[in-house]
Amino acid sequence: MKKLLWIGLAGAAGAIIRVAIGHVVSNDSGFPFSTLGVNIVGTFLLCFIVAGAFRKLAADKQLQDIVTTGFLGSFTTFSVLSMETILLMEKGQILLAGLYIILSIIGGLTAGALGFHLGRKKVRT
Repeated sequence: MKKLLWIGLAGAAGAIIRVAIGHVVSNDSGFPFSTLGVNIVGTFLLCFIVAGAFRKLAADKQLQDIVTTGFLGSFTTFSVLSMETILLMEKGQILLAGLYIILSIIGGLTAGALGFHLGRKKVRT
């Protein structure tokens, strides 16, 4: 039960930071730059931490769940990506919606690969 509480608190922190970034990065273009940025940065951090710190430092499983599922799981969000894509499509901005999907997937995969690479290379035990 204690583990769930810590995951919930970390999740709340991740969600609060994500929303705060959204307010700071707000723009009038209609393109969801804040969600795209948060998802790419969060993906990089997740992969870097999993490949580096957790793997090489043999981090406690509870700590791993708190950071990955709790904090980073709520910091990044696929549901917001999906909703924002649908909203762009409803506004008739099909090309912008397609660009958002492509940038999110390619950007996320690139950030994840870079995070794994740097995590394995830079974090030493």
